[in-house]
Amino acid sequence: MLTNSHGNLTQIPKVMEQASLSRPSKQISTKIVSNTPKRLRLRVARQHRQPEEMQRIVNALEAQPNVTQVRTNISQGSIVINHDGKDDSWNNVVATLLDLGIIFGDIAEGKSEAAMDISSAVVDLNKRVEQATNGAVDLRLLFPFGLSILAVRQLLKQGWRIDIIPWYVLAWYAFDSFIKLHGIHQAQSSNE
Repeated sequence: MLTNSHGNLTQIPKVMEQASLSRPSKQISTKIVSNTPKRLRLRVARQHRQPEEMQRIVNALEAQPNVTQVRTNISQGSIVINHDGKDDSWNNVVATLLDLGIIFGDIAEGKSEAAMDISSAVVDLNKRVEQATNGAVDLRLLFPFGLSILAVRQLLKQGWRIDIIPWYVLAWYAFDSFIKLHGIHQAQSSNE
């Protein structure tokens, strides 16, 4: 779950206790994507992205006096809620969401639980490596570098022989993973 300098996410348990309307039996899994002053953005789990369900949420939120605008993108499961930015308006928005059966947490987005666990473990390890090196390196650099070292080792040990795991395969994996992990895209030329 995202945290920011506004600290509102720590108030969710308090707001949950204060929610007064009866909760529906059907719970809607969502994730807080962004929480800034006057704006809250949610991502609804894939199985709850039906137009009538999203419209029900929008109608309930728009009935709140402190909510200025609600926008949705059903295909992406996004709900953007603009409010007046006061703490009580944020609490009212969260209470309304809770009353509608919305629960906050991480949503899998089509990934298995094991994949999510592995992914979060790698993200955690990456953060630790980055903290340990004061931001100098992370796993996106270390992984391709490690494969490059293995490629050079195989080349020195086996020469240009092509058997078992040849050096050029490891070199390709090093290059390919570096490009994919750093999101480098081909520069677009402007024809102006």
